Amino acid sequence: MTQDLSQGATRVARLCSLAGLSRAGYYRAWRASAPRAEEAGLRDAIQRIALENRKYGYRRITGELGRQGWRINHKRVLRLMRRDNLLCLRCKPFVPVTTDSNHGWRVVPNLARGMELTGVDQLWVADITYVRLAEEFAFLAVVIDAFSRKVVGWAIDDHLQASLAIAALRTAIVTRKPTPESLIHHSDRGVQYACDDYAALLAQHGIQASMSRVGNPYDNAKAESFMKTLKSEEVDGRAYRTLAEARRQIATFIDEVYNRRRLHSALGYRPPAEFEANLTRLNPPLREAAD
Repeated sequence: MTQDLSQGATRVARLCSLAGLSRAGYYRAWRASAPRAEEAGLRDAIQRIALENRKYGYRRITGELGRQGWRINHKRVLRLMRRDNLLCLRCKPFVPVTTDSNHGWRVVPNLARGMELTGVDQLWVADITYVRLAEEFAFLAVVIDAFSRKVVGWAIDDHLQASLAIAALRTAIVTRKPTPESLIHHSDRGVQYACDDYAALLAQHGIQASMSRVGNPYDNAKAESFMKTLKSEEVDGRAYRTLAEARRQIATFIDEVYNRRRLHSALGYRPPAEFEANLTRLNPPLREAAD
């Protein structure tokens, strides 16, 4: 015979007796109310995540719920988000031309197409986009590790000269220290990436250049995907007054949000920094393994 459950210092049987209820009726009522309490807690968790990450869709919120210990299907998350009007709306952004491929510099073939990546620092992708300020435009150059989706170098300025792209590349090289002859750098055919100064910096560090085919944005899809995320989750919700303000806010987004907190579906709903840390634990450097 099982013992009665306790409610504080008084047993359930005693409480039911005082209230004139049967224990069976109490437990039927409890089973009926428990799912509602669980759903209320789940909806509260969804709303908190949605408020902190206003551009997250239902799949990414499902991933975050899983990280918090919830065992939940994405279809249920979608239904609850639709009920609470939490589904985000995406606007198609206006994209001005930032690539000038009509130049006399050398264009190299596409080496990244069909490349199967097995680790970081095998393929970097680079691109440039615009950022609107109060009275002018700024331009952002990024370098991204194609395997981990981590931004490894970036620079922002009020011009489209080659020095902008070179600054981003220098940051990536200093930060990652890639092994010579082991890395491919892929970009579009823009003059910033085809010019002698950029090519010389790649050659100096043993990095092989690769460029997209004419009129094919899918060749640099991972860089384009980051730019879309940057615009929808950071830039489009801001009104930068100055270049310094834009640089400060974008630095926070890239370093603290995108690289460290934002969940990526391609990485099993993990942030790039966590994904790379897990790779290091699973595959320690040879020197550490030897120790």
